[in-house]
Amino acid sequence: MAQTTVRDLAKAAGIAEGTLYRHYASMGDLIWDLFSSNYAAFAHRLTAVQNGRNGFSERLAAVVAEFCRFFDTEPVLFRFLMLVQHQALPRVANDDDNPVEIVHRLIAEAMNSGEIPQQPAGLAASMVLGLMLQPAFALVYGRLDAPFSQYAQAITAAGLAALGSADHA
Repeated sequence: MAQTTVRDLAKAAGIAEGTLYRHYASMGDLIWDLFSSNYAAFAHRLTAVQNGRNGFSERLAAVVAEFCRFFDTEPVLFRFLMLVQHQALPRVANDDDNPVEIVHRLIAEAMNSGEIPQQPAGLAASMVLGLMLQPAFALVYGRLDAPFSQYAQAITAAGLAALGSADHA
């Protein structure tokens, strides 16, 4: 990513380099725009898949399945978001446009309703995100076989167990 230039992008897109500079002042601005718009869209999908689901275990399963589906259907975009998040996340608000916040809220709601034991919500969300992200990295590096969706049920079960849900059996 760091070695890619605006010239490289313009050439790959079949457009003049100046065309990109008319829309973006820098490569950083282009990357931020691509990241923030797609990161927000992913957050909205994670919210939408929970609609009509009853209880924490069903909602978590829907979030994990969507996470896996996104990896399977948009692997380049998923990898881009995984790579760029480390430099972009400090600029992302904790709101409806942030997938981490969506998972955090899901877990906080489950604690408030008594579906899982009280625990630090940030830690619990980080554990669940780790259960999704680490297998995704393993797929990228050839340590797991595709498709990612085949692991959704196991990841959900691990998340429920890690959070102390009675539904993890």
